[in-house]
Amino acid sequence: MLHVGCGSVHLDGWINIDLESPVADVKHDLRQPLPYPDGSVDLIYNEHFIEHLNIPDGLIFMRECHRVLKSGGILRLATLDLSHVAFRYFFRWKDQDWITRYNCDWLQTPAEMINLVFRAWEHKFIYDAQELNRRLREAGFTMVKRKKLNKSKHVQLRGRETRKDSKLIMEATKS
Repeated sequence: MLHVGCGSVHLDGWINIDLESPVADVKHDLRQPLPYPDGSVDLIYNEHFIEHLNIPDGLIFMRECHRVLKSGGILRLATLDLSHVAFRYFFRWKDQDWITRYNCDWLQTPAEMINLVFRAWEHKFIYDAQELNRRLREAGFTMVKRKKLNKSKHVQLRGRETRKDSKLIMEATKS
């Protein structure tokens, strides 16, 4: 089980992979091929990682996940949701967990909020469900399902999200 782009979150029983994280078991640039053979991995999880890659690098990453997964293996991606960010621009924009979590209480307008989401934290591309589904299928996944926060029929993928703003969660299964 691979936890890619782990950041500061170490998952016990998983191989935690990140380029710069002090809690990573493996230091690796995830824009490069994963250091695992074809069809050797059961599960891959990441939270708030894919938005840090541009579209070509994101697609390379998703294809690499597909390559290393066994048949029936699952990639679970949890990220912010463009449609939710756009909704919040119009409705209760200040009422978001990340604004408090990341000390962004200084924001004064929805324009500041939405521009911060797009430009801060080295974000490169913010997905909505349609676009993430499209890219996962382009990477080779044929079974893609949207999931709820911390919910999965797979025990190892339950309760993994650490951020309330993980509004877009997809599980893609390799056939």
